[in-house]
Amino acid sequence: MAPAPIQDSFPERRNTRPALQLSLSGIAVSALVSLYVVINLAGGDWFPFPGHSAHRVPIHAQKVLSECANLKAKPGVSASFAQRVKSDRFEPTSARPQLIRNATIWTGRKDGTHVVRGDILLEGGLIKAVGSVSKKLLDQFGDALVQTDVNGAWVTPGIFDLHSHLGVASVPELRGSLDDNSYKGITLPWLRSLDGINVFDSALALSISGGVTSSLIFPGSADAIGKSDAITEELPSTHEFGSQGGQAYVIKLRRTEEGSPMSMVLEPPFSLNKTSPTDPPHWRHMKHATGENPSRAYQGTRMDTMWAFREAYNEARKVMNAQDDYCAKAEAGLWEGLAPEVPKDIKWEALVDVLRGKVKLNIHSYSPSDWDGLARLTHEFKFHIAAIHHAHSSYLVPQLLEKFYGGKPAVAMFATNARQADEAYRGSEFAPKLLNEDGFRIIMKSDHPVLDSRYLVWEAQQAHRYGLPLNKALQAVTTTPADVAGFGHRLGYVQTGYDADIVVWDSHPLSLGATPSQVYIDGIPQVEKPVKVTKPEALQHPPKAPSWDKEAKDAVKYRGLPPLKGNKAEEVILYNIKSAWERRPNGRFVEVQAESQVSKNGRVQYDGIMHFAEGELVCSSFRPDLLCLQDRLPDVQKIDLEGGSVGPGLTSFGGYLGVVEIDQEPSTNDGYSYGPFDKEFAVIADLSRAVDGLSFEGRDMLLAYRAGVTNSVAAPRTRTMFSGVSAAFSNGASHSLENGAIIKDITAVHVIIGAKKQPSVSTQIGLLREILLSNDDSKVTGWFKAVAEGHLPLIVHTEGADIMAKLLALKAEVEDTTHNTIRMAFYGATEAHLLAKQLADADVGVIVSRARSFPLTWDARRMLPGPPLTWDTNISVLLRHGVTVGVGILEGWEARNTRFEVAWAALQAPGDISREDALALASSNLEKIFGLPGSEDFVAYKGGDVFDLESKVVAVMSKRRARTELFA
Repeated sequence: MAPAPIQDSFPERRNTRPALQLSLSGIAVSALVSLYVVINLAGGDWFPFPGHSAHRVPIHAQKVLSECANLKAKPGVSASFAQRVKSDRFEPTSARPQLIRNATIWTGRKDGTHVVRGDILLEGGLIKAVGSVSKKLLDQFGDALVQTDVNGAWVTPGIFDLHSHLGVASVPELRGSLDDNSYKGITLPWLRSLDGINVFDSALALSISGGVTSSLIFPGSADAIGKSDAITEELPSTHEFGSQGGQAYVIKLRRTEEGSPMSMVLEPPFSLNKTSPTDPPHWRHMKHATGENPSRAYQGTRMDTMWAFREAYNEARKVMNAQDDYCAKAEAGLWEGLAPEVPKDIKWEALVDVLRGKVKLNIHSYSPSDWDGLARLTHEFKFHIAAIHHAHSSYLVPQLLEKFYGGKPAVAMFATNARQADEAYRGSEFAPKLLNEDGFRIIMKSDHPVLDSRYLVWEAQQAHRYGLPLNKALQAVTTTPADVAGFGHRLGYVQTGYDADIVVWDSHPLSLGATPSQVYIDGIPQVEKPVKVTKPEALQHPPKAPSWDKEAKDAVKYRGLPPLKGNKAEEVILYNIKSAWERRPNGRFVEVQAESQVSKNGRVQYDGIMHFAEGELVCSSFRPDLLCLQDRLPDVQKIDLEGGSVGPGLTSFGGYLGVVEIDQEPSTNDGYSYGPFDKEFAVIADLSRAVDGLSFEGRDMLLAYRAGVTNSVAAPRTRTMFSGVSAAFSNGASHSLENGAIIKDITAVHVIIGAKKQPSVSTQIGLLREILLSNDDSKVTGWFKAVAEGHLPLIVHTEGADIMAKLLALKAEVEDTTHNTIRMAFYGATEAHLLAKQLADADVGVIVSRARSFPLTWDARRMLPGPPLTWDTNISVLLRHGVTVGVGILEGWEARNTRFEVAWAALQAPGDISREDALALASSNLEKIFGLPGSEDFVAYKGGDVFDLESKVVAVMSKRRARTELFA
């Protein structure tokens, strides 16, 4: 996408003639109504409508006829909007004129392919010029003009999140500020998300720092967010299920001078406060939910849900028909016997507007059974659906979505988040690519806080990696959601006259780790003192996506469940390898580079060669002791890595891989282990062992394996203090008796310390002290005796620095008493950076559950956000102090992205985290913490290295399992 020459400062505007015609028509109707009423009031009933007998006009006729006209008015853009010189959201005390110089501008125009080099002038809350800005225009601002030279940085429109619960599902999660759901009934279209927005939600500023400028705030319907059950189990699942209806509002995320939720709403509809009618009216927004959520929340089925829809819309249709009958009589001058007011019902008025085509309707819906019912519903009641959200299996039935009344909806999706429920089990990373090819508008959304909306651009990056074209991927978080929400006249484009909501990036926005260096909302810079990390030159260019055509076709062919096991090969030779990672005696890996040469056709070739037989390395051009001799290489299958790399298999912990398959389906999981405060525990009187509950060939396990995460450590799932004993295993195995499937059956003892539905934190720590210092012979004490003697590591799941500090003191107390060294590590540990020195001194490791911190709980509120808000991150501070750090996950689907998470960590802290450090986060450091043998798995990446979005895993070689699997 090469930049075009500098463009004229005032690019073409959209044709606003239809809105102008609508406005003039409305003015004419209003004038005639006024003339009619004035004449009738002045002279009585001598001026009847043509074809009708005279009726005396009541004094309220003007009001009634205007209201009837408003009922029929369609949402749109006013005729004067294109001529505005200041934004309706302009706050003069906060917004000095800004000139952004020397930018590479992705404008969003020309179907997302338009890029220009030049400047951007922001003034009055609007974009006043793009490209070449005249000196005459700039001189009028004098010294008030703030100029920023971005040195060629990429600039895009602000990110628009079409599915968020910001403000209504606030963080840190507290009972007093969870306002995203009501359980008063399955159908609640009268609820308004605006009434629950918390302007003090910590995530608002964080999301802005990720480039999010506008969000559509829904009432809740998401499944429980990615969290450790043990750490946050004390909170009710208030955003786990949703009612069928609720009014939603688009807000701009910046803090306003007024400071109220209402002042954040963009183009508030007349229905909100009845004080500012517009001609034409603003769009309204609403959300419905189908499928498993309402079924579980209200102990029903899909049949119950669909009946509730029909019943509600039937009530709305009754109101609409009564209004239309009334207005027909009023407009015909048949006033006799008419009530003084147009029929209304405040409970159903929002659904009435859906039927009148005034609402952008969004539906949380996953499966074809729901969409078939929705298609019938839309035709029965004649309304259009703007977007289907989640829609995990939509790529399998595109023709079904085309049957919706009014045409196909947009589809708002996750990139790789799937399989947490039966209705999401067939989710595919190729869905955006396939749906785009079928002509659907694609939107990537966060469902915040299910995903942290700060990193919504990461969803677009993944969608592009798996085949969504570059322009469509950028549009999916900017122009497309703005257009679908009805704000394409002011948001989603860098264009003269549009709202001054733009993002300046430190690298190409679709490159891994792309981070805003500044964000403007209504022309106001949002990051007071932005921290900018210098990114590699390669990341300044649009990334190339690997080819996934075969995998995408298989996803459709196998109805969402394509085979994930690789093809077994006895031997394989990898060539044209640019680099390889080799383990040193200290257990860490270092990268070794191959020599390059340019072939006759100008292609760069590398002399790296590696030969594997039954998973074991036979020879390698990177190893002087195992050099490959060209004339002795066997005639076996050869794979060109095209300048790729060979690295170690990675390890994952957290997310319950191997013990949980479909989170919301108990029959697919190992279940929950008992703890000391459960009455059943007295019978068992032992800790659960994860190895006893392992299940293999889970889809998240195999997807992780195909992505180079060859091994996992899993602890039993629990709702209490004692989790149990973890096991380490291969993600690619078929069963536990397979050769090399179990790496270590007893790995570590796991406990959870936090404010849960059990005794106090102090009681939990006291019990742990008693057990560690006990000499009795119980089974439970036996495990902890092994911990106290240094034979097994103790992994403590917790988030807060206060709890970690107490546990460090407890460790020292036990060590002083037993004269042994306890091997301890913390998992979660969002606030660990506050204790970095103490952790290093105590030789306590940390496994962060989020490589990019998020203040989900109260104990995580003192997180380090990283650039552009802080120089430091949790990981960078810990590594700087010499703490052994690993990167874990919270949910199983995240494991496949491990290599990108550690790469992101390094990109955010290049001075503190080297490539070798980054690789160790998911390999040797985790092996050290858990006491695992060094992995002898190798992973081959084609077209790039372990950290590249452009690379693709094509082979896994395992000496332990005596197996080579190919995915090419």
